[in-house]
Amino acid sequence: MARLEQHNFVVDEDRCFGCAACVALCPVNALTLIDILVYVEEPTCTHCNLCIPACPVHALSIKHIGAV
Repeated sequence: MARLEQHNFVVDEDRCFGCAACVALCPVNALTLIDILVYVEEPTCTHCNLCIPACPVHALSIKHIGAV
């Protein structure tokens, strides 16, 4: 899947507890676990969606950032 224009990968910091299930699945190593929170390197993320269904607390999403 190609990157989605005007979209960003988002980690809900209130839900993420650092299980790293998403980190293990990322094919481009765009996700990093720091302490108990996952961070995304947005320019590296391909928006492939492999990690999103693996999150047990639904803390991951891809959101539209277009004009309001």
